[in-house]
Amino acid sequence: MQHKQLNRTIAVTTGLIMCAVYVLYTFHACLLSGINRSFKQTAALTIASTVTVTTISPTPLPHVRILGSIVRIVPLVDDNTPKQPGTTLRLLSPNTTDGSPKYRFLRQQGLRPSRHLPDALIIGVKKSGTRALLEFVRLHPDVRAAGCEVHFFDRHYTKGLAWYRHHMPPTIEGQITMEKTPSYFITREAPRRVRHMNPSTKLLVVVRDPVTRAISDYTQAKSKKRDMKRFEELAFTNGSAGGVVDTSWGPVRIGVYAKYLERWLECFPLSQLLFVSGERLIADPAVEIGRVQDFLGLKRVVNEKHFYFNSTKGFPCLLKSEERSSPHCLGKTKGRNHPRIDSVAIDRLREFYRPFNQKFYHLTGINFGWP
Repeated sequence: MQHKQLNRTIAVTTGLIMCAVYVLYTFHACLLSGINRSFKQTAALTIASTVTVTTISPTPLPHVRILGSIVRIVPLVDDNTPKQPGTTLRLLSPNTTDGSPKYRFLRQQGLRPSRHLPDALIIGVKKSGTRALLEFVRLHPDVRAAGCEVHFFDRHYTKGLAWYRHHMPPTIEGQITMEKTPSYFITREAPRRVRHMNPSTKLLVVVRDPVTRAISDYTQAKSKKRDMKRFEELAFTNGSAGGVVDTSWGPVRIGVYAKYLERWLECFPLSQLLFVSGERLIADPAVEIGRVQDFLGLKRVVNEKHFYFNSTKGFPCLLKSEERSSPHCLGKTKGRNHPRIDSVAIDRLREFYRPFNQKFYHLTGINFGWP
C-alpha cells in the first residue's frame, strides 16, 4: 500500500514539474517575442526621428519601405539646424554628387555629414590657374569644396559666418572643407576677416608670370565685351607701348603680387601659405598637386594617373574623377587663345614687373623664374 502511494506521489510531482517547465517556457518565449517586436519598433522610430526632415519637394519623389515604414527619399541638406521629426528619411539622392557609392557607404556606417567653415582657401590669383587647382585637388576623397566662388570675404561679409557656412558642402569627420575666390588675394580687408574666422586657415595662392596673367585677364574680358580697346591701349597711359605702364588698370595692377602678399603676411605666418606655380600646374599637375596634398596634411592620392594632356587646348585634363570615370577637360573658357600683343609692349611690361617679382621671390623664398 505504501509502495503504491509513493508511486502516486512521484507521478503527481513529475506532472507538476512538467507543467511548471511548460509554463516557464511559454512565458519566456512570449517575453522574447515582445522584446524583439519592441526593438524593431524602437529602431524604426529612431531612424524616423533622428534622420528625418519634413522637407516637401515640389516634384514627386520615390518612396521605399524601411523597417516597415514608408519613407520618401530626398537630397541631403544639412546646415546644422534642428529638424522637426517627420516622415521623410534623409538619404542621399542619386542625382547629387553626394550620391556616389563612397557616400552611400559612409551613410550606412552611421556617419552624418554636416557643414563647416572652410579649413583651407584658394585666395588667388585670378587667371593663374585657381579653377584648375580646385578641380584637381577636389579629386581627393578627403577634400570637399564649394562648387562656385562664394565671395564672402569681399562682397558678402556683412551676411555673417552662418551664411558663409551654409554655402559650404556637407562633410564628414576627417574631410577638409575648401573654398575658392581669387579676388580675396587683392581685397584689403580679406586677410583680417579670414584671420577672424580662423587664424589657422590654410591659404593657397596660385601665381603665374604677371605679363601672361594680364594678357589672359584681358582675353577673358574681351570675350565678354567685343568692342574693348586693344591691350596696348589699356596697358599704357598714352595708349601705345612707348608710354608709361598704367597701374590703375586692373589686369596690370593685380600682377604686383608682392604688394598684396605683404598684407596677408601681416595676419598669417608664411608657413600657412602655399604658393603654387601656374606654369608647373599646367606642365606637371601631378607634382604640384602632390605639394598641395602634403600642405593640407593629406595622403597622396591624386597622382599622374588622374591626368592627360590635351594638345588642342594646351591644358591638362582629367582622366577620371569621383563623379565621372570618363576623360574630360575643364570648361571651354580654359585654354583660350590669346590675341597677338606687340612685342615691345611685352618687353616694357616685363621690365615694369621685374623689381616687383624679385620682391615677391624674396617674400616667398621661391624663385618662379619669370622672364
